[in-house]
Amino acid sequence: MLRRRKLAIWAAAAIVGAGILVAVWVYRKTRVDRVAVITGAVLEDNADPNKQLPVENAVIGAKSSEAAGESRSDASGLFRVTLSPPVYAGEPVRMTFQHPGYEPLETTTSAGGQIHIIRLTPKSRKIVSPSERTPVSISDLRVRYAMKTTTTLNVGSTVKTFEVVNTGNVPCDHKSPCSPDGKWKAAVTSQTLDAGDEKQFRNVRLSCIAGPCPFTRIDSDGYSRGGRVIKVSVRNWSDTVTFLLEAEVTHTMVSDMIRHSFPFIFDRSMNFTLPATAQGPSIEAEVNGVAIVYPLGPSLKLSWAICSMELSSDGTKLYRCELKPEYQFR
Repeated sequence: MLRRRKLAIWAAAAIVGAGILVAVWVYRKTRVDRVAVITGAVLEDNADPNKQLPVENAVIGAKSSEAAGESRSDASGLFRVTLSPPVYAGEPVRMTFQHPGYEPLETTTSAGGQIHIIRLTPKSRKIVSPSERTPVSISDLRVRYAMKTTTTLNVGSTVKTFEVVNTGNVPCDHKSPCSPDGKWKAAVTSQTLDAGDEKQFRNVRLSCIAGPCPFTRIDSDGYSRGGRVIKVSVRNWSDTVTFLLEAEVTHTMVSDMIRHSFPFIFDRSMNFTLPATAQGPSIEAEVNGVAIVYPLGPSLKLSWAICSMELSSDGTKLYRCELKPEYQFR
């Protein structure tokens, strides 16, 4: 009898243990965090951190036992590989990196939220001896670009006098217009001025210069802010008054302003930034002593360098150019 009771207890314990194992397995399958994206950057391998340039258009592949994904690095070297389907955190993922100018690389990592910094080794380039070819010298580099600029010129002024004709001390008798208190008969006079095409009024002034000015009021102010057309209405409930309307006339022009900046040169690379509104960038340089202008254009093609452009969140453009083997900075 006692033996049967012990067997029953052991059997119940085994059932409970199996239930716990099943619950843990279900929990892992349903609750464990999954990783959908692997993020990192691809750089050129170099002992000098200043020479670890971003590698653009590297092909990145990721593969696990159940998922796979592929992506390319952008101008800053950034890559984001989306795994389909997502994998469990900690699961091993085999990653490959390929680029025509660099040795291929294969590595295995654990899926997670870490940032992966990958450094690729450049493929060996043939060193051209001086006897075969003298390197072409690039010097006196400047970046030229255009910016839209707005220039406002004062092209004259205008003066206008007008009268508000009225007779004072005449009861209003509820016949509009009247004085503000409704007691006296009033007169209202309006004036409109047009500055003309592509012109604006600025610093507009209105003054009462003659007559019983204290008994006047500006009914409508369409002048103080300036603009091409200005308007004013004046109410007078005493004898005739004279007003003076003055303004400056301006003309606004939009034109291109040419600006220059100097790139930062380190070893065989050149970096420079341009504001978001910069247009028509080109590079001025002396090539073997001859001054030449190289328009960059949308394709960023230069005969002596390979360039890329990265756009920041505020619109600033970062350009990176690396010399081709047969050229050198002087």
